[in-house]
Amino acid sequence: MHKDAAHAGQAIYTPLTLALYDQAVLGVSCRGLWRCPSHELLANYQRHIRPDHLDVGVGTGYFLDKVSFSGRAPRIALMDLNPDSLSACAKRIRRYQPVTHQCNVLEPVTFPGERFGSLGMNLLLHCLPGEMSDKACALDNLLPLMNPGATVFGATLLQGGVERSVMAKGLMALYNAKGVFNNAGDSLAGLRHELECRLDTVSVKAVGCMGGLVERCGSLILFRLSADRIQQKRLPLGAFLRSCQRSVIVTARAVYVAVFFFFG
Repeated sequence: MHKDAAHAGQAIYTPLTLALYDQAVLGVSCRGLWRCPSHELLANYQRHIRPDHLDVGVGTGYFLDKVSFSGRAPRIALMDLNPDSLSACAKRIRRYQPVTHQCNVLEPVTFPGERFGSLGMNLLLHCLPGEMSDKACALDNLLPLMNPGATVFGATLLQGGVERSVMAKGLMALYNAKGVFNNAGDSLAGLRHELECRLDTVSVKAVGCMGGLVERCGSLILFRLSADRIQQKRLPLGAFLRSCQRSVIVTARAVYVAVFFFFG
């Protein structure tokens, strides 16, 4: 895999854009465009994270900051190609004294120390270059770092096999043109195929316009988040006006996020 392509997907995340990330991406994009509110992703973290945790593609550390750990203090390792993301996340969860490791997960990964009980790959795969078979190499490189029976979970944005609004399609096209996303060829079928090549059982759950994965004890659960269907019916005047207001708000959000990434 060409190193420049791997670097392109994470180059947008500077100290300035990371300062706006929680509001623009986790707030506006996830809820208004991808139809997967961040609380759904946080709930997934809370269900599957373990005290010995490896997080890959760390973002700002929002989810690691929000989850709670029972029992002993957790051992957390952070892995990312972007040093600014590593620094921002490590600072945010410094109470856990995380270990950071800058690397490209599409290349062989060496990590000293004990193995992990859980692996988070949240909003990562759609930023990695190549076809889905190329992106799945990240799993090949990371799974050896996991304990037997470990849990692997995460979420990614797909284009094929999921329902997307016109606005979501347009924004994904913009992000792909800019190199922020690399998911033009990512499909549910392709993701399922790569997972089934490596794991025992794959099942699907719909919650928004994302695809995510959870592996526990050797089996992997894939949940796909697809947009709600819009029912066509006549609306009273008040409801019609409220609908128009919501459309304006969603459009404004899309413009805000597009400006954030395009000029960030």
